[in-house]
Parts: sequence; structure tokens; C-alpha cells
Amino acid sequence: MHVAICGNIGCGKTTLAKMLAKHYKWHAELESVDDNPYLQDFYEDMKRWSFHLQIYFLNSRFNQIKRIRQSSTTTIQDRTIYEDAYIFANNLYKSEYLNDRDYNSYLNLFHSMLEHVQAPDLMIYLKADIPKLVSQIEKRGRDYENAIRLDYLKNLNQHYTDWIGNYKEGKLLIIDVNNLDYVANPEDFSGIVNKIDVELHGLFSKSS
Repeated sequence: MHVAICGNIGCGKTTLAKMLAKHYKWHAELESVDDNPYLQDFYEDMKRWSFHLQIYFLNSRFNQIKRIRQSSTTTIQDRTIYEDAYIFANNLYKSEYLNDRDYNSYLNLFHSMLEHVQAPDLMIYLKADIPKLVSQIEKRGRDYENAIRLDYLKNLNQHYTDWIGNYKEGKLLIIDVNNLDYVANPEDFSGIVNKIDVELHGLFSKSS
């Protein structure tokens, strides 16, 4: 099976993906943030580096999908190719950090890739408000994230609300993480696992 976690910067996707992979003995496909050669430049000058950053992420995500399809084990993916296009690239375009030419080139490439993409069996959306996101971003202390603007996070959250509200590609589980700390509180993590178990039970029944 292919399980994916989606959500805004700082919502806790990577941490939860690692915890669920350990709990269920799944393989984890994590976002290549630290390896991305454009990320620091992007936060310092979004207009100049937006296209480069988005192309890098799009290619990285497509390669993840190929590995997931070839794998015989259940995989949990940290962020999806849909978010790259519908959330981040779209937000950059609407914010005028991507011009028409670059955005259209990006979309043409994305739609070519989409013909070879299957939706996750289960999409888990981590819903978090701005104070939670800011707190988490500050806590992890990545230098380049100090330049993230508040209006950028707010715009991304609105894009997530719109996208999730119309998501019909597959099974969706929404988890509000605003008042959760699944790292420090085992009962919070257990509550998430229980919700996932309910969704997975139906998926396993279909596949068996």
C-alpha cells in the first residue's frame, strides 16, 4: 500500500512519518529537504529561485513515486506530488514569484508526470493553524527557515484548505494536530494510530 502524509511547513509530517514507519514496520520515503541545493537561496530570494526549487521537488517526488510503485512493501510518503503543484507552485504563481512562462512550463511537466501517477491508498492531512506551524518551525531551528514570511505560511494554509476540501483522488483522513504532541505524549500518538487503523482495516479488506 501507499500511505501519504500531507500538510503545511512545520505541521509535523516528517516526524509522524518516521514514527508510523517504525510502528507499522513500513518503508518511509522522506522529503529531500536537506539535500535540496535551492532551498536556502529560495527563502532569501523567492522570485529568482522559485522555478528551480519547484522543479527539483517535482522531480524528486516523481522518483519517489516510481520507487513506491516498484516496492513490494507498504510505504509511507512524506508530502505528495499533488502538493508540489496544487499548493506550492500555485501559491508562488498567485504571489507573483513565478511568471506565466515558468508556471506554464512547470504545469506541462507536472501533467506529463501525472499520467504515470496513482493516488495514495490513504492520504493523511495534518491540519495545523499558523501559531502551531510557527512554534514547530522555531523549535526545529533550521537557519534557512528563519526567512519564512508569515503571509507565505498563511497563503499556503489557505491553499491546503481549498485543495483538501475538493480532494477526491482517494481515501482521506484529516487529523487536527493543533492540540497534539505525539512525540511527547504517547496517548496522542496512540489516538492517531487508532484513527489510521480504522482506515487501513477497510483498505486491507478491499485488497484481500
